[in-house]
Amino acid sequence: MYLFAYLAVLNPKAMQKLIKLLTPPDNWKIPVIVVAGILFGLGAYAFHISKAPSYLLDDPKTCINCHIMAPEYSTWFHSSHREWTNCNDCHVPHNNVFNKYYFKAKDGLRHATLFTLRAEPEVIKIKEEGANAVQNNCIRCHSNLIVDAKLERNSPMHNQNRKDRKCWDCHRLTPHDRIRGLSTTPYSRVPLLDSPVPEWLNKLMKSEKNQ
Repeated sequence: MYLFAYLAVLNPKAMQKLIKLLTPPDNWKIPVIVVAGILFGLGAYAFHISKAPSYLLDDPKTCINCHIMAPEYSTWFHSSHREWTNCNDCHVPHNNVFNKYYFKAKDGLRHATLFTLRAEPEVIKIKEEGANAVQNNCIRCHSNLIVDAKLERNSPMHNQNRKDRKCWDCHRLTPHDRIRGLSTTPYSRVPLLDSPVPEWLNKLMKSEKNQ
């Protein structure tokens, strides 16, 4: 993008050479246009069917675009955290906006690859980088509980215990309970996903079936 802008403004002749180099011969123009149209259409359809724009927002329902996240959504929905947080509040860094969306893009690409290749595990375990993000967000939201002297426990290990472990080492049921996979919460109820099949195709298949 920047290369084209640079060549167009500062070096028009080089830009003309580049355009000429990229332009297919006359007898290849139609096949190239057809192939480019097909690739663009497939890309647009993949963008639509994956609900890609929803991943830029903070709606928790986005996480159940993949069915294996149903237990996580259901247990969050029935926890007290539902009243105060969404998935991104806990699972994404909030130290700056660039790191937030970089983390979302990197994690989302890994998830999309695993789900597309059907390589997702039955038991979902958080990665170290994700665990660090969650820990930092626990501290960010509950910092008043950590520094409040009235909440200090009369124990010689209390101060050390707050520093050498994760919050959920003690608060194990917050907020996802002890779930380990789909089989742990087989009857969890979550919003149903819309069918990816277009309405016109549904009607066509029904009409053919009735003939």
